Amino acid sequence: MNESPATPGPPCPGRILVIDDDPTVAEVVAGYLTRAGHRVDRAADGDGGLALARAHRPDLLVLDLMLPGIDGLEILRRLRASEDGAGLPVVLLTAKGAEADRILGLELGADDYVTKPFSPRELVLRVQSVLRRSRAAAPPSPVGGPVVSGDMALDPQARRVHRGGRELLLTLREFDLLAFLLRHPQTVFSRQELMERVWGWDFGDLSTVTVHVRRLREKIEDDPAAPVLITTVWGVGYRYDPAAGQAGGPAADQQRGPAAVLEGGPA
Repeated sequence: MNESPATPGPPCPGRILVIDDDPTVAEVVAGYLTRAGHRVDRAADGDGGLALARAHRPDLLVLDLMLPGIDGLEILRRLRASEDGAGLPVVLLTAKGAEADRILGLELGADDYVTKPFSPRELVLRVQSVLRRSRAAAPPSPVGGPVVSGDMALDPQARRVHRGGRELLLTLREFDLLAFLLRHPQTVFSRQELMERVWGWDFGDLSTVTVHVRRLREKIEDDPAAPVLITTVWGVGYRYDPAAGQAGGPAADQQRGPAAVLEGGPA
């Protein structure tokens, strides 16, 4: 880890829970976060971390994936399945080669990740960015009234969406992404634009958008492998096409590049 000076204190410090079984890493991370103005709790294993998260309700969790006993992914699953932990911002600490775990962590609802070895100052900046955007998203519902598009009906106040009379169970970020796309049909948005305009994120990994689009497709498309509602415009971004979905035909994503996932582009 690069021992560079800590970043200046945030305007709205938070209570941060760090779960990491490496005492050196945990001490350095806690020290930098404390000097940045945050209050920090620490746990060295999954059971202790879950107990602290439930007892003290942190504003953000810094979570190592490789833990004894309950690993980081299982902690994330349990938090996201609970009412108290569903909206808790999470920054993952991952090993350099653990790409599959990083992607799974994003799918489970992590907000960002930092790859070991990392700069403590970078971690502080990411933590403060996630805290800032989570607080900016404090209003519980997207702006605007109900939206009906084909057989899709979205109610932002109740945060419920139905397709063909069947309710779809979406996460917080999936719901906000769908609400935004429904309000902007036939418009192509890059991943960077979606990060900024849907969630207000000015800092983070663009693959987070790719993961949320894929998860949303799994819930709203008849055939997620051949999406017709949320299509990919290769090299540009994503577009919501209600007409294609209503037609119910075999129209697939004609502009999708076969190497999208491998090259890190929209998929």
